Amino acid sequence: TMLPQTHYQRIGGEAVIKQLVQRFYEHMDELPETYGIRKMHAEDLAGSRQKLFDFLSGWTGGPQLYKEKHGEPFLRRRHLHFAIGDSERDQWMHCMQLALDEVIADENLRGELYQAFVKVADHMRNKV
Repeated sequence: TMLPQTHYQRIGGEAVIKQLVQRFYEHMDELPETYGIRKMHAEDLAGSRQKLFDFLSGWTGGPQLYKEKHGEPFLRRRHLHFAIGDSERDQWMHCMQLALDEVIADENLRGELYQAFVKVADHMRNKV
C-alpha cells in the first residue's frame, strides 16, 4: 500500500513553500491593516522568511530544516517577548489566508492548511 502523502508533497515541496512564505511576507509588508505585526519584525524580512520557510518545511512533513539549525521550534516560547493577542493572531492569519489563496490551487489542501495554521496562530496568543 502507498503511504499517504505529506502536506509537503501535496503542496509541491520546497518551491511552493518558498512562494507561500514570499507572498505571506509581501502581504504583511504592504497591508496597512497588518502594520501591528509588521513592526514586530526586523526592517529586513530575510531572516524571518528563512525561519518561516525552514519551519514550514518540517511542519508540513518535509526536511526538518528548522530543527537542524535551531533545535525544537517551541514556537510559543520563542514568541513570548511579543505581545500577541486576538488582533495580532488575526493579522497573521489574514496574511496567511491571502498567501494560501494565491499559492495553493487545491481547495481541500488549502482548507486543511488553513485550519492547521489557525490552531498554531491561536496557540501563540499570550495576552488578553
